[in-house]
This record gives sequence, C-alpha cells and structure tokens, in this order.
Amino acid sequence: MSFERMKILWQLFVMFLKIGPVTFGGGYAMIPIIEREVVEKRKWLQSEDVADVFAVSGSVPGAIAINSATFIGYRIAGVMGAIIATIGILLPTFSIVIIYSIFFLGMKEHPKVEAAFISIRATIVALIVFAAYKTGKTAAVDKASVMMIVMTVVLMYFFHSYIHPIILIAGGAISGMTIVAVRTKLGRKTILQKEEPIYDYMI
Repeated sequence: MSFERMKILWQLFVMFLKIGPVTFGGGYAMIPIIEREVVEKRKWLQSEDVADVFAVSGSVPGAIAINSATFIGYRIAGVMGAIIATIGILLPTFSIVIIYSIFFLGMKEHPKVEAAFISIRATIVALIVFAAYKTGKTAAVDKASVMMIVMTVVLMYFFHSYIHPIILIAGGAISGMTIVAVRTKLGRKTILQKEEPIYDYMI
C-alpha cells in the first residue's frame, strides 16, 4: 500500500471520527459538515456527489449516517475506504452511547441536562433545514425536479400516515426514468446538474 493511499485512509478515518460525535438528529445533520470537509476543504467530491450519496443512503436499509460514511469512503478509497470510514463514524458514537447509558438514569432528570437537550434539538432542526437547502440546490435542476420535490413534500405532509417513504422513493425513481425517456424521445437534453436558471428548462 502506497504512502499516499495510507494518508487518504487516515484522513478519512480522522474526518469521520470527528464527525461522529456531532451527528445528533440523524445523518442529515452531517451534510453541511461533510460538504465542508470533502468538497470544500479536500476537493475529493463535488456537491452533487454528496447529494447523490445521501439520496442513496436514505433509500437503503440502515442508519443514514453509517450508510453515508460507507458510501463516501468507498467513492474516495474503494473497499478499504468504506471500512475505515464506517469504523470512524461508529467508534465515537458507540463510545458515547455506552458512557451515556451508564450515567443516563442518574442524570436524565437534571435541569441542566434537560436544558442542554432542548438546545441540541433546536440546533439539529437548523442543521437539517440547512442540509435540505444545500441538497435542494443540487436536486432542483429543472422544472420537473422542482415539481417532484413539491409533490413529495405535499404527500408527506398530508398523507405521511398512509404512504411509506419507500413508496415515495420508488415513485421518484420511476418518475425520473419516465421523464428521461420522454425527453429522449422528444430529442431534448436531460439536465443532470443546474447550469442555468431553472425556468430555462422545460420537460
């Protein structure tokens, strides 16, 4: 194994080791942090790649945070990268859960602990909203994708008790393939990332 590859694997491990303890509220809270580390700081991936990773991670079984770390590790350094990234994301979380479980019964009613978790929940809402905004910028590439986003939000808001998310994910995949097929037959280009304002594109 070359020194350069070992360096990348070490950087992957350390990066996810640092990200793990701040994934309160689920994996979506990781998006801004991962984008800063992987896209802006190290230039390993593009923003669109990160959005795709989280889209896939949310559509397969398992925790989004772990799935995302595994996928990103694989994209950057293959199978070994996936293993290292997964260990990195799991290690601090596992340790924190064990320690927290030991002391939870004695501290759960403490006013300062309750206040801290209220603040954490509020912060997580902000992180998830920001992650949705960042992901939306790469997902809303044309009018069709914007309509799909709006329709999915409406369905989730009004019928979340009746429609399983996997049905929406499958429906999105089928809709996307149908739109591409229709555009191909009409001889129109399929936009995979936003290059110009949304209103310039038609189905």
